Amino acid sequence: MSPSGSPPAALRQPRFVELVGAAPGEERATLAAGLSAAAASIAPKFFYDALGSRLFDAITELPEYTPTRSEAAILSQHADEIGACAGTGRTLIDLGAGNCEKAGRLFPVLLPRRYVAVDISVDHLRNALRCLQREHPAMDMIGVGLDFSASLSLPPEVGDSPRTLFYPGSSIGNFSPDAALGFLRRARAGSPGGNLLIGVDLVKDRAALEAAYDDALGVTAAFNLNLLRHVNRQLGSDFDVRDWCHVALFDEAELRIEMHLEARRGVEVRWPDGGRAFAAGERIHTENSYKYRVGAFDALLRGAGFTQTRCWSDEGGGFAVFCASA
Repeated sequence: MSPSGSPPAALRQPRFVELVGAAPGEERATLAAGLSAAAASIAPKFFYDALGSRLFDAITELPEYTPTRSEAAILSQHADEIGACAGTGRTLIDLGAGNCEKAGRLFPVLLPRRYVAVDISVDHLRNALRCLQREHPAMDMIGVGLDFSASLSLPPEVGDSPRTLFYPGSSIGNFSPDAALGFLRRARAGSPGGNLLIGVDLVKDRAALEAAYDDALGVTAAFNLNLLRHVNRQLGSDFDVRDWCHVALFDEAELRIEMHLEARRGVEVRWPDGGRAFAAGERIHTENSYKYRVGAFDALLRGAGFTQTRCWSDEGGGFAVFCASA
């Protein structure tokens, strides 16, 4: 043991804090309300059970899905500039950490004093953070199980040192522009004197966008359909994935990709105290992914109160990384 009584750095283990989100009854009520609405929907946060998280990791490896590779190339090519903009020696808060690989690649650039991985999929996060801790045994690491789409209130264990919020992968696109503004305002309030480093998928060719969300191998389709299995466990419903197919389309007016599940035939789905009949061809809306132009997203950041924004994009102009001061 060290003189302070704490384990030596070589034996350090990540700490985990699971913050209580909505009660199970509230989650079931949310699901039932979405499925019962005139235009049925399921919130995208329900994608991320253990299998859904692994399927999303697989999606990022697909040739059709370019944001992950484009973002990695930007962060690598402009590492010194990004490090200078974001600052070093801060607490790095990784929102939607997933497998933690993206943040891990930034450690040599940002030299964080503490790494805080935040994700709704707690089991997936635990495994990923333990692996990362083995690679960086001296770093203080904390895993936080949290649905941060609703709240960015982090536990006291995170501390109050200056923060860099890292929100990669263009997950900001899952929010409508108004909701994104609200989220960015919460992010700024949660990192006073710090920075936000955020990845944004840009408007591009329609065919390329739709292929990214409807790949030839059907991995994205499996990701979307797995949502129904998760809903069955959460709600007690009896969806049969064989009754549904995956649909992805680009809405040019809204500048967003939409994902839906479409009934292959007329089906009736039941859950405790409720149910619904779906006609053949009727859809359940499962996700939006808004795409931005650089100027529009810069204006969104400034509207949220961020200053000194900088932007780097890939050669094809399909993806951008912004750094903004809170």
